[in-house]
Amino acid sequence: MEPESRPCFRFAPSPNGWLHLGHALSAILNFEMARAARGRFLLRIEDIDATRTREDYVEGIIADLKWLGLSWEEPVRRQSRFMADYLAAQERLQARGLLYPCFCSRTDIARAVEAREHESGAPWPRDPDGAPLYPGTCRALGSAGLARAAAGEDCAWRLDSPRALEAAGEIAWTEVDEQGEAHEVRAEPAAWGDVVLARKDIGTSYHIAVVIDDAAQGVTHVVRGRDLYHATSMHRLLQILLDLPAPLYTHHRLVLDANGEKLSKSLKSTALRELRAEGATPDDVRELAGLDLLDVDAERP
Repeated sequence: MEPESRPCFRFAPSPNGWLHLGHALSAILNFEMARAARGRFLLRIEDIDATRTREDYVEGIIADLKWLGLSWEEPVRRQSRFMADYLAAQERLQARGLLYPCFCSRTDIARAVEAREHESGAPWPRDPDGAPLYPGTCRALGSAGLARAAAGEDCAWRLDSPRALEAAGEIAWTEVDEQGEAHEVRAEPAAWGDVVLARKDIGTSYHIAVVIDDAAQGVTHVVRGRDLYHATSMHRLLQILLDLPAPLYTHHRLVLDANGEKLSKSLKSTALRELRAEGATPDDVRELAGLDLLDVDAERP
């Protein structure tokens, strides 16, 4: 059997809350772009975080998307069933000396950053999400840190950013805008510093899981919100280090609330199920999300 060659798009929500208008925008864009390209559309459930995942949220995701008129290939990929794949990727990076164990708590990191700011008199650098960069405390442990991890001490695993950047060389990705125009973007993974690639509580991370999943499912076009634009630098770095293919990327606009904040589950933004209960129709949702103003049928790379 020949490998699938059609363009492949995916919508990949996390079941830690109800879908809102921002999710509807992303899901419908992926679905319609796949249809315009005569490609495939996949639904993936990103449920690696068992501390926040709920099955009623999974059921709600499927109900909302079906109400919107979307359909997808079966079976739906559930990340929680592929933890061994993510662990294997992490072990490949560890074998190359690109990960190191980190035993610091959030309090430890906050204190270290505060001390360095006090010493330098200048703000400590932060990552694109606004969190202070890890100061590298455990990177200096070397073999002693590896021995502690091998002995079973609880730890996270961080990317040794300087080594990883040296191994990868120049990095870029192809960004396709909402009008279908493609251009090259220079990736800047150094902005994330020594990012955690395996959390203590769940054993992996979004960054690892998403690049493994996209490669495993043959995803050719990643269409997601602009809030993940900077994460693409880290994803391209991991794709290079793990010898994975590079999809095309589109980072679409976000749906904002009356205060100019992006809609989010944490802010309890109005859920699609609430709009449906109030009598809204799928066409109403498209209008509220601004989809009636977009042309997704234009030719794309």
